[in-house]
Amino acid sequence: MEMSTKENAIASNREAWNDSARHHKDSPDWQPLLCAVEQTDFSCLDETLTELLIQVGVEGKDVVQLGCNNGRESLSLFALGARHVVGVDQSGAFLEQARELATRSPHAPQFIEADVHHLPVELHARFDVALITIGVLNWMPDIGEFFHHMARTLKPGGALVVYETHPFLEMLDPEASDPFRLVTSYFRQEPFVQHQPIVYEGKVEQPAATSYWFVHTLGDLFSAAIAAGLQINHFKEYPHSNREERYDRYERQEAQMPMCFTWVVVKG
Repeated sequence: MEMSTKENAIASNREAWNDSARHHKDSPDWQPLLCAVEQTDFSCLDETLTELLIQVGVEGKDVVQLGCNNGRESLSLFALGARHVVGVDQSGAFLEQARELATRSPHAPQFIEADVHHLPVELHARFDVALITIGVLNWMPDIGEFFHHMARTLKPGGALVVYETHPFLEMLDPEASDPFRLVTSYFRQEPFVQHQPIVYEGKVEQPAATSYWFVHTLGDLFSAAIAAGLQINHFKEYPHSNREERYDRYERQEAQMPMCFTWVVVKG
């Protein structure tokens, strides 16, 4: 993908996410979340990610979450003992929500509006741990460039923790008449294009900025990390879904597919 095309996709995705924020704040989950973050031990992280972060070691560490959305996961890192947490996202509208949640929290994260391709220099070589959760990687048109910039945030010996949807799922459409039929190639090159607002459940039939969802194979991800000078020290696949509820139908099958994975890479 040419540079101008990549930049256009990044800008359009930013606009789409800014539009999406109001739909998420209108959901029934928002008010309970405002109350929940008041607790010192608040965490929305599931058991899989919690156990991995404990294993990697977050206590007393400086942590950055890239693609932090409304900050709920960044706030959750304090329950694991993080010393300082910075959440980075390119959507100013979602960061407004993150800062609102932070005003209710006993903790004091920092939230920074930035595209990962243009990170402020003060974030370079600053963090012991970086975190990426579901969906972040697929908004990136050039995964090699993304890992190059991400790696710059880590101190030497710092670890990137990834908890993501398995790319195998991109081959399926859970809302198709036959949700188990493969509908697209694992090696798909062109992005999925959406013209409706980005929401986690259902669809909102309103015009919105075009969003671009890029497919990256596991080979793409591993090659990008290695090229960025990162060493792989953990990788595990799971049969459970960490994606939208409509993907739950793929769990507990006799011929079970991989649905998500955890991955830790370390800066040399």
